[in-house]
Amino acid sequence: MKRKIRVGIIFGGRSGEHEVSLMSARSVMQAIDKTKYEVVPIGITKGGRWLTGGDPMRQLSAGSTAAATVESGALVAIANTSSVARTSPLGEIDVIFPVLHGPYGEDGTIQGLLELADIAYVGAGVLASAVAMDKVLFKDLMRAHGVPVADYRLVLRSRWEREPQAVLDEMEAAFPYPIFVKPANLGSSVGVTKAHHREELAAGLTEAAQYDRRLLVERGLDAREIEVSVLGNEDPIASVPGEIIPSREFYDYAAKYLDDASQLLIPAPIPAETAERARELALVAYRAADGAGMARADFLLERGTGELYLNEINTIPGFTAISMYPKLWEASGIPYPELIDRLISLALERHEQKQRLRTSYKAEAGG
Repeated sequence: MKRKIRVGIIFGGRSGEHEVSLMSARSVMQAIDKTKYEVVPIGITKGGRWLTGGDPMRQLSAGSTAAATVESGALVAIANTSSVARTSPLGEIDVIFPVLHGPYGEDGTIQGLLELADIAYVGAGVLASAVAMDKVLFKDLMRAHGVPVADYRLVLRSRWEREPQAVLDEMEAAFPYPIFVKPANLGSSVGVTKAHHREELAAGLTEAAQYDRRLLVERGLDAREIEVSVLGNEDPIASVPGEIIPSREFYDYAAKYLDDASQLLIPAPIPAETAERARELALVAYRAADGAGMARADFLLERGTGELYLNEINTIPGFTAISMYPKLWEASGIPYPELIDRLISLALERHEQKQRLRTSYKAEAGG
């Protein structure tokens, strides 16, 4: 009998999106084809400790801790006693499915670890993950590729703390209200505020500074929120666009995860040419960042002008069965279990391509 593919699903992590990660991981583990894959759950606590034994999902929810490490292409659990550390091999992992949102998961750090361990993994590599995670660098890259983005400024936390009045003056000179303030390296709208006046702008900068040392200040647009899912490696495809009707003034954390009033309209009720433009821009952004596996491209469709602005791409988007990324693919003809299967296949395909690379060089003498 053919051995099942062993899939390590990593979730949790040292991020403000820890709880979102648990929701996504539960959905993946429930929907994955158990006849084809053997699931190895791997949890990471908010403190950065790895859980590999028992039920990591239950342990994380209960606040339990354990430790683990990665070496030689295999995961090895470590049990600490008063004097020794005993290792217990979990066996070879064929592919890792990281369901880690935000810093230390979606920013290239876990991807770098997996590259060093030479383990196949789902999703973007180190470069694409890091660039897409940093909203400022990503917007810089998009401008270089001709992708429209809303006007923005970078503010360092150290400068905000050192000279707050000067920062407020500069931001008010650059943008009319409302103004958005965001941590540069976080997702799920954690730490994001919409400021309508100077006091709210100051509060927003202070709030964002709790989550990152790099702060994005951005011109607020009167816009609809349009999203497109992307799937693939070097020849990606784009889904039909969807629209989010937030239950609050903007699509913040509470509107995404804490209430059921936000609406997802799939397909988005927009003109055909606008939908096609969103799909084209999503693919341009994906290729420009060297995306792989998956990403969700988030757009702002300005009401007054009909202009599309790319807000960001998420290389590990929310992945519950009711999240926009899988729902867009379901509407495009790829159901949730099949989507998981395709992502694992893309990961194995990409890893196989990397194995063809030479890792040593011997110069010829003379010549």
